[in-house]
Amino acid sequence: MRKITAGLFISLDGIVADPQDWHFPYFNDEMGEAVSALVAPADTLLFGRVTYDSFAGAWPEREAAGGEDAGFAKALGDMRKIVASHRELEFDWRNSEQLQGDLVEAVALLKAEEGGEISMSGSPSVVRQLLAAELIDELHLLVHPVALQNGGLRLFEEGDPIPLQLLSVKAFKTGVTHQVYGPASVPADAGYDEAKEHIA
Repeated sequence: MRKITAGLFISLDGIVADPQDWHFPYFNDEMGEAVSALVAPADTLLFGRVTYDSFAGAWPEREAAGGEDAGFAKALGDMRKIVASHRELEFDWRNSEQLQGDLVEAVALLKAEEGGEISMSGSPSVVRQLLAAELIDELHLLVHPVALQNGGLRLFEEGDPIPLQLLSVKAFKTGVTHQVYGPASVPADAGYDEAKEHIA
């Protein structure tokens, strides 16, 4: 069974939309290492269409430019890239393909294949659905110390509760916290009853 990890930049008020507009002042070597560590064990990248378009619009050019991030850009280009979308897509970035069929069923089959880890970056609507289906093993949230207050897209919106457990947390010098969550069972009510007794 392949491991699926998902990483997102997120504000204090839960916004994940347009990180290019607010994320970069907080980027440092610590965050670069965290992002690279998410991708390093993977041989497959899974995207929603919007996030894929953002990556495909930037990383091939960076690889061609041969700058300091050309090596990372090449690694992304060489990986298998699978895009979830309701519309028919055409691809210019090498090793890209469209996920076929129902999202949850198709990702469950992908997870059951032989291979390395599957890494996700951004793609909040896809992440939300896969979390609800308990298909994501680790959710990495890079929480930025800024409240955007702009009504942008949030990772979690209306829907049924998704119980998670905190696996680790690390604070960066910029104030960003790297919080890692995994799936969890809903806590028993007994814990609340015991807490009430202690308070009383």
